[in-house]
Amino acid sequence: MAQSDTVTQILDIAERMARNGGYNSFSFREIAAEIGIKAASVHYHFPNKETLGAAIAERYTDRFLTALGAPDSAPPEQLLARYVAAYRAALLEDGLMCLCGMFGAEISHLPEPVALKTRAFFERNMAWVTEIHVLQGQTAGQARAGAGALIARLEGAMILARTLQDMDLFDQITDQAGI
Repeated sequence: MAQSDTVTQILDIAERMARNGGYNSFSFREIAAEIGIKAASVHYHFPNKETLGAAIAERYTDRFLTALGAPDSAPPEQLLARYVAAYRAALLEDGLMCLCGMFGAEISHLPEPVALKTRAFFERNMAWVTEIHVLQGQTAGQARAGAGALIARLEGAMILARTLQDMDLFDQITDQAGI
C-alpha cells in the first residue's frame, strides 16, 4: 500500500529537521506548520514522536542500503566508493548529517523504538561493509574491524567538516584513508 502524500511530507520534514539537529529538533507543531495542516493531522498518522522517530530511522536505513545495492552487485572497490559517495552527497550536496549518526550520538536519551531503529542502521551497515571486506579476502574479524573503521571515519569526517565549516575536510579525510 502506497503511503499518502501527507505521510511522505511528514517523514521528509521530520527527517530533514532531525538530520540538522537531532531527535529533539523536530516537533509535530513545526512539521504541521510547514505542511500547512493541524498538528492533530500529524498525530493521526503518527500517534507520538517516538513512532515518528522510529519511522524516519527505518525509512532512512532502508533507502540508504537500497541505494547501495547488494554487497556482491559490483566489484568491492566500486561498492566502497559508492558507500563513501553516499555520505559525501548527504553532507556536501544535501547539507545534512547522517540521520542515524545524529541519533547515535543521542542514543542514551532516545526512546527505545528509535534507539532500536538507530542500532539497526549501524548493524545493517556493518554487515554490508563487512561482507564487502570478506569478498576482498579479509578474515571475518578483519572485515568487521575494517567496516567499523570505515563507518567511524565517515561519521567523524561529517562531524568535523560540519563543525569546522570546512566541507573540503571531508574529502581530505577520505582521500587520506584511500577511500
